[in-house]
Amino acid sequence: MTPDPARAERPLTRFDVWAPRASRVRLHVAGQVVPMRPVADRAGWWTPDAPVPDGEVDYGYLLDDAETPRPDPRSRRQPDGVHALSRTDDPAAFAWTDRAWTGRQLAGAMIYELHLGTFTPEGTLDAAITRLPHLRDLGVDLVELLPVNGFNGVHNWGYDGVLWFTVHEAYGGPEAYRRFVDAAHAHGLGVVQDVVHNHLGPSGNYLPEFGPYLKTGRNTWGDLVNLDGPDAAEVRRLILDDVAMWFRDFHVDALRLDAVHALHDDSPVHLLEEMAVETAALSAHLGRPLTLIAESDLNDPTLITPREAGGYGLDAQWSDDVHHAVHVALTGETTGYYADFEPLTALAKVLEGGFFHDGTWSSFRGREHGRPIDRATTPGWRLVVCSQNHDQIGNRAVGDRLTAHLDEDRLGCAALLILCSPFTPMLFMGEEWGATTPFCFFTSHPEPDLGEATARGRIEEFAAMGWDAAVVPDPQDPDTFARSHLDWSEAEHGRGARLLELYRTLGRLRRTEPALTDSALHAVRCEVDETTRVVRLHRGPLQVVVNLGEGAVVLSDSDAPAWEVLAATASVDGQGAGPLSLPPGSGVLVRT
Repeated sequence: MTPDPARAERPLTRFDVWAPRASRVRLHVAGQVVPMRPVADRAGWWTPDAPVPDGEVDYGYLLDDAETPRPDPRSRRQPDGVHALSRTDDPAAFAWTDRAWTGRQLAGAMIYELHLGTFTPEGTLDAAITRLPHLRDLGVDLVELLPVNGFNGVHNWGYDGVLWFTVHEAYGGPEAYRRFVDAAHAHGLGVVQDVVHNHLGPSGNYLPEFGPYLKTGRNTWGDLVNLDGPDAAEVRRLILDDVAMWFRDFHVDALRLDAVHALHDDSPVHLLEEMAVETAALSAHLGRPLTLIAESDLNDPTLITPREAGGYGLDAQWSDDVHHAVHVALTGETTGYYADFEPLTALAKVLEGGFFHDGTWSSFRGREHGRPIDRATTPGWRLVVCSQNHDQIGNRAVGDRLTAHLDEDRLGCAALLILCSPFTPMLFMGEEWGATTPFCFFTSHPEPDLGEATARGRIEEFAAMGWDAAVVPDPQDPDTFARSHLDWSEAEHGRGARLLELYRTLGRLRRTEPALTDSALHAVRCEVDETTRVVRLHRGPLQVVVNLGEGAVVLSDSDAPAWEVLAATASVDGQGAGPLSLPPGSGVLVRT
């Protein structure tokens, strides 16, 4: 464990552990049992009461009269799984080569989200390194990894983690993670790590045996983390030290904070604000930008409002509303939470202001939802947007991508709308070539009862939403995981190669056309015609024009004296003066 010694009157030592619920604690280390004693000036903390081995060792804690040692709540390695002994890990022993790395700011950046287990056939960090040139050539700035912390089983989305400081051994463990970050920086790519602090997984969570890490109540995924009850200070410290660890010891550049709306905290200073304060201080100390991105369904700009203006001071947050509006406009799907986004005017609203629900009635929630963003003071880069991500694909019954519903031109239109928006665009792995492989929800719980309960719950969830239960893949079936792997050969020919070239073109244009990274929302204008279903997004001297109707649309001389086509879907080509014809379902980025 590596707590921050500056916060304590007495610095903690290597094997100290917080276990206020135990009346006796013994350290099981390197085959020995070492007694521990309470730390006099640190309530609930225990320290070894005899010499302990140096170097890399396996260890755990025997609580009260238990005969089976438990892993360290701050474990850095679990080589034999989350139920087994922890292993020490020395981050200082790694020979970093990124001393010249100055970081990547979020403004103007493009993010690429991937799941390590399905990104490559091998499903490891070292295998992912071999694909970094592809991401660099695509124009990506930041690579976002789905959660990597330890969970029970071999493959999983990562949101069932129980040991927040670890890196899943099947991915390569902490040493491979450091190699990945070091290699990413060598390719000019920053790394975003998705972290989950709002709940703990169902298998291997021994934290409640040590102390009051949880409190009464539940969110969607499990028991609530104790952020504001008795002894919450140490629980918060665990989370804050975990945040610092990723930045300091693993050199990551940003954290994506999972489902922050599930962090129930009534403290005078919310945990998120405390994260922002400490991250800003660490950024100043390390001399490079460190970014916090919240996943939130609250549509509340308080999260990304600077602390000086009364907000929490996070750097950015996801905007699902942009995804929903783009999805509905392109596919026509209006079930569930998509219903409110049926009018094409919803697309115009989100492209200009980020949120659709900004105090408006949400039929899915049955109440008014959200607050407006101040377009005059909030830059668009503070919102991360996408047309696809792990949730919006994987939480569909069969894990189907947009590729299953749209032709090549309309997939290109999705790229134009997202990558040319005033926000921070995020791609989901394989999107850039229209991958046909699904991204299903998959698990590998070793416990039969837990596996059956997960599969049954998945079927019941989709049955309640009107899906045919017979088509829902069994998340425990190894084939569900296998089918979710990317097929990289799809990018080499036909539609895949053409789409990839469009994405690469847009990536290059984001670096050469200042208007595309100008995130001043008050300067953005989006016009839609409900009759012809033509969308025109104005970005300074540039326009994105998308024809979502059933007939061809001619942009005449009166629209502009001349058109310079910078990027187009497969059905649109050419430039010069005179009318420009857009076939149905096509789109174009032009300079006027």
